[in-house]
Amino acid sequence: MFHGRVREVVSPEREENSENELSDKNDSVFLYLHRSHLCALEASQCSRSLRICILSKNFIVDMSPLQICTELIKLDLHSNQIRIVPDKKFWGEMKKLKLLYLHDNSFVKLKNMCSLSACPNLIALTLYDCPVSLKKGYRRVMVNSIWSLKILDRYVISDEEVIENFMLPERFKALNKRLFCDITPKVIK
Repeated sequence: MFHGRVREVVSPEREENSENELSDKNDSVFLYLHRSHLCALEASQCSRSLRICILSKNFIVDMSPLQICTELIKLDLHSNQIRIVPDKKFWGEMKKLKLLYLHDNSFVKLKNMCSLSACPNLIALTLYDCPVSLKKGYRRVMVNSIWSLKILDRYVISDEEVIENFMLPERFKALNKRLFCDITPKVIK
């Protein structure tokens, strides 16, 4: 059962339904379940036409039920308890996904994170405050695995990170404060 704000595209014959009522989940485009104390997702909660999904600050450990949400543009799963990233097949189906917030989770293996490279249009990714972000060479591996990526962990990717042994002036170097771009959403109560 959905507990949160849901915006749906309403056909004229269903206009009498309230905006927060999900009468046909195939029409849902927005799901907001921030701090809803969710422990697990079920496939029945997910919609094929879902475009924006915000499931931050819950207790979710498995994101695989989202595999049917192939129309996602933005997925926010930060501050959950996820340890395993789905495989390349999962991410390969997410052809429209552009923004992925996974920071403050329990990812440990850098090798597993490379499955995100199958996501063809991913432009922004957050993994800071995860154990994997402390691994040696983390940024270089992520930047060179996900070719479409423009922003990693709130910093625009520098050419210096892409091209090995390429030296730039200080203002264009990786992680320079001028390249800071906070793409993480601010939740307003």
